[in-house]
Amino acid sequence: MILRFPLLALLLLLCTGVRAQNMPTASPESMGFDAERLEGVNTLMQGFVDQGIIPNAQTIVLRRGKVVHRGTFGYADLEKKTPARPNDIYRIASQTKAMVTVALMMEYEQGKFLLEDPLEKYLPAFAKMRVFKTHNAKRKKFTTEPARSSITIRQLLSHTSGISYGIPVETEEMKVPYFASLEDDTLEDVANRIAKRPLLHQPGEGFSYGLGIDVAGRLLEVISGQTLEEYMLQKVWGPLGMTDSHFYLPAAKHDRLVKLYSKYTAEAPLTLHENETYRDFAIKGAQTYFSAGAGSVGTIDDYARFCQLMLNRGTYNGVRLLAPKTVDMMLKNQIGDAEVWDRKDKFGLGFQLITAGTHYGDQARPGAFTWGGLYCSEYFVDPEEELVMLVYTNVHPIPQYGEVVRKFRVAVYAALME
Repeated sequence: MILRFPLLALLLLLCTGVRAQNMPTASPESMGFDAERLEGVNTLMQGFVDQGIIPNAQTIVLRRGKVVHRGTFGYADLEKKTPARPNDIYRIASQTKAMVTVALMMEYEQGKFLLEDPLEKYLPAFAKMRVFKTHNAKRKKFTTEPARSSITIRQLLSHTSGISYGIPVETEEMKVPYFASLEDDTLEDVANRIAKRPLLHQPGEGFSYGLGIDVAGRLLEVISGQTLEEYMLQKVWGPLGMTDSHFYLPAAKHDRLVKLYSKYTAEAPLTLHENETYRDFAIKGAQTYFSAGAGSVGTIDDYARFCQLMLNRGTYNGVRLLAPKTVDMMLKNQIGDAEVWDRKDKFGLGFQLITAGTHYGDQARPGAFTWGGLYCSEYFVDPEEELVMLVYTNVHPIPQYGEVVRKFRVAVYAALME
C-alpha cells in the first residue's frame, strides 16, 4: 500500500509523455456541419443549467478524428460558484466497463483465453453457481437451483451471465460495493463475494446488466498478473494519452473533481449528494478497490480519445490496442434475441449496439454504439458518420437523465448536413 502511489506515478510518467497532445480541430463547415445549427448545442446545454436541471456540463463532438465542437457550461461547485472548466474531472461510472472490456480483449488477442472458456477455469469461486428459483422479498426467503452450465467469458462481457446488480433477495453475505468503496475492499474479495450471490437467470438466457464486468476486471488481474489499476495505466490510459483517467486521483488533481449533486424529482432543486462514497471515493478512503464496472474518473477529452480508438477499429494516434477484426467482433450482437431493456437494442462485448428498431438511438443508423454512466454521462459513436459525441455532468439521481443525453445527440445530428 505504501508503494502504490510512487509506482503509479512512475508508470504514468513512462507510459504517457508526448502522446497526450491536444486532439486536432477543424471548423464545423469543413466537416459537414451547419455551424449555426451546431450552436444549438450550446443553447440547449446552457438552458439545462439555467433551469437547474444540471449544475454543469461538458460536451465534445469529433468528426473524422477532429474536434468540431466543445462546450463548457455551469459551475463545478454550485455553492462556491466555481465556473466549470474544460479539464474538470468527472465520475464516469459504467463508462469504465467499455475500457476494461477492451483491456481484457487485449489479453484475448494474446491467446490468454477463449471467449467460450468457463469462468471457473480462472476464478474457481464461480464453479457450481446457483440460480434464483423462487423468492419472497418481504420475508427475505428464496430458493435456488443449480446452474445448468458454466458462465463463459463471452457471457460475462455481454451481460448474459445472470450476474446482475439488483437481485430479488440480498442477504448480508451477498452484499458488495456496487459502484465504489471507501473501505479496504479489493477486487479479488468483491469478486469472491459476487460468486456467493445466486444468478438472476441461467447463464446465457437473458440480458441482465450488472456486476459481471467487475468480475471481468478480476479475471484480467489473474490473467495478466497486474492489478487492474496498473494494467489500465500502463497498457490503456497511458498509451492513449489519457493522462487524467484514474481510479483514485493524485492529490494535485483533487480540486478538479466536480461536485456530485442529486435531483430527486424533476421539480426539486439540485442538492449536494448525501452519499459520501459516491461523492468522495476518488479522493478519500482506503483506495484499494478498483471497480472495473463503475470506479473510474476522468476528463471528457480522455474518453473522446478512447471513443476515437474504437471508431478507428483499435488504433489511435499511432497506438494500436486491438486488431480491426477484434473490434468488429466486439461490435456484433452477442445477446441473441434478447434486448437491452426497452431500448430495443442489442449488446456486443462491452457496448450497446443501435438497431434498426431502436427506441433510444434517435437519428443514428444501425451500427452506432453507446453507453453511459450512473452519474449522468454518455458517449455515442456513429461509424457510418465517423462521429463521436460525449456529454458529461454529475447528478444522481436525475429524472431528466435521458432528456439531457438524448437531446444533446438530437441537436448534434440536427446540425449534420452531409
